[in-house]
Amino acid sequence: MSTRRLRSEDYNDYSSTDVTPEGSPPGGINGFAHPESYQRFGETNGTTWYQTLIHLLKGNIGTGLLGLPLALKNAGILLGPLSLLVMGIVAVHCMSILVKCAHHFCYRFQKQFVDYGGAVMYGLESTPSAWLRTHAVWGRRLVGLFLILTQLGFCCVYFVFLADNLRQVVAAANDTNNDCNSTRTVTLTPTMDSRLYMLSLLPFVVLLSFIQNLKVLSIFSMLANVAMLVSLVVIYQYIVRDIPDPSDLPLVAAWKTYPLFFGTAIFAFEGIGVVLPLENKMKNPRQFPVILYVGMTIVTILYISLSVLGYLRFGANIQASITLNLPNCWLYQAVKLLFSFGIFFTYAVQFYVPAEIIIPPLVARVSERWGWVVNLLLRVALVSVTCVLAILIPRLDIVISLVGSVSSSALALIFPPLLEIATYYVEGMHPLVIAKDVAISLIGFVGFVVGTYEALVELATPAAVINATSISAQ
Repeated sequence: MSTRRLRSEDYNDYSSTDVTPEGSPPGGINGFAHPESYQRFGETNGTTWYQTLIHLLKGNIGTGLLGLPLALKNAGILLGPLSLLVMGIVAVHCMSILVKCAHHFCYRFQKQFVDYGGAVMYGLESTPSAWLRTHAVWGRRLVGLFLILTQLGFCCVYFVFLADNLRQVVAAANDTNNDCNSTRTVTLTPTMDSRLYMLSLLPFVVLLSFIQNLKVLSIFSMLANVAMLVSLVVIYQYIVRDIPDPSDLPLVAAWKTYPLFFGTAIFAFEGIGVVLPLENKMKNPRQFPVILYVGMTIVTILYISLSVLGYLRFGANIQASITLNLPNCWLYQAVKLLFSFGIFFTYAVQFYVPAEIIIPPLVARVSERWGWVVNLLLRVALVSVTCVLAILIPRLDIVISLVGSVSSSALALIFPPLLEIATYYVEGMHPLVIAKDVAISLIGFVGFVVGTYEALVELATPAAVINATSISAQ
């Protein structure tokens, strides 16, 4: 995800459109403002359309992608891809709603930039309800809370992912060779429990979290992106070969497991927080609507293709991360380590957002002399919390589904449609638009409740107390 999501003070370069005295920008509530209405404020050295597209892709592609093949198993080989397509369409629609509402408040209040939390706060201030207007500031706080939960949830997922992949590499190390035949029997060496791997990683992750310079983090982010891109190319070239007969795969899985699919899928699609900062940083923000649709189309195609090919290739044996299904030869062991390398450094990027929200207000309460000590101690505490939570829930698929159901569904599906209603209701909205927004929010809320419940039920089963995802012996 973006390292500077939802933090308007970090941006020196803004976009807006022609200002009208009151009400909606040109284009109204039917979509983005008309491209010709855009104007620039502040600096002009913003990002190009290509850079913005790359950042949008980076903000939406992560560990959730590797868990989608197993998610497809929870939905079915037919229902799963169709659901991913629908979720992709709804996700990009909610992103466009957020951008549109932010533009509306930029015009209305003559502001250079409105972030996600600010848009929700202003939306509540625009409602006919006196109680909501009085408590509008809680809208910003609620968005901040879910943002923190989401980002720290990502960090928990990274701990589990790193431990599972490192454990598998170490267990097969003595019998790893150049033979990548998937039918080869591998003798696994007894190794530590995955939770001990998490504890072993903790000191290194703590040291990584001490890096507070965003320019330095951007270097690590670039290295991580290159590592993960190379890994994805190698994974794709493996799973497209020797696909078995898919006739035994269910078209529609049991409905009881569908909420787990929902949590994983919405976890993967949760990139809504990057859209406002990216649009704001562009040299020519008139191009952003096209970039948003093109970028999310690429993301959706990538999600559907990897999930379908992965599930077809490994069938019922698909694991929580598709990397765990790769053969134990040097090439694919290197892929696991390379992707783990990328995820390790991505932890620092993801951790930056909640750290910048939580730590500065607490450091401000102590003297300058002790500020740096408190800063480092808080970083140690936050990283340790993510490690402890990962140890308590050492199942990668369940962690992803739980984080997606609890926090990602709120930011990506529940809040944006309600924000549109709050923003434009007093100006008059078509009943079908209201019905559409209510339906999306209800779907998000049902997914939130049922997905969270099913994930917790999975944790309560005996299988949940066993070690993390079993090691694949191929």
